[in-house]
Amino acid sequence: MQVAANKLTYILIVTKGETKMKKFWLLASSITLALGLAACSDKEESKTEEKTSGETAKEEPAKETNLKKPMVNFYSELTTAINGADADLNAYEHEEKPTPEMKTKASESAAAVAEAVKGVQIPEELKDQKADLEAALKDLSDSYQAKSQELTKPAPSLDAASATFTQGVDKLGATFESVELLKPDLGKQVN
Repeated sequence: MQVAANKLTYILIVTKGETKMKKFWLLASSITLALGLAACSDKEESKTEEKTSGETAKEEPAKETNLKKPMVNFYSELTTAINGADADLNAYEHEEKPTPEMKTKASESAAAVAEAVKGVQIPEELKDQKADLEAALKDLSDSYQAKSQELTKPAPSLDAASATFTQGVDKLGATFESVELLKPDLGKQVN
């Protein structure tokens, strides 16, 4: 009987220990689950807040995004206008020993580019940037006009015209940056 009582006591103790262990695991699991749910609900709230603030932020860039396409189209028209008329000027500028005939053609080419730049239309969507773009176009046109005039001289110096061109490119670049586009390198695309 004593042995049976000992076995019964042992079983009760083990069962009691297992019950305590089960309660401990149940409590630990509950705490972990509660923390997990709390963390997930915080993420959901922040996503909702991000969506709300993101929607507002998306409305503002939508206007800028709408400006990017007309700006790129404007730039494409500008480079096409310049490249369509500056072949002889580029040939002259890259020639080590240009001939007088090349110089005459380059002068005519520069005058044609100046007129072509004046003819570039600024899209209606860019009305807020119109003044800046007009200033850039004026500098670019003036630079080509100065090259044309300088090339009629016996010893032409295109430095002043190049400086005016650089001013125009800088103004154009600032306008591009105002609509969150990268500054274009007009000098590389038209030479």
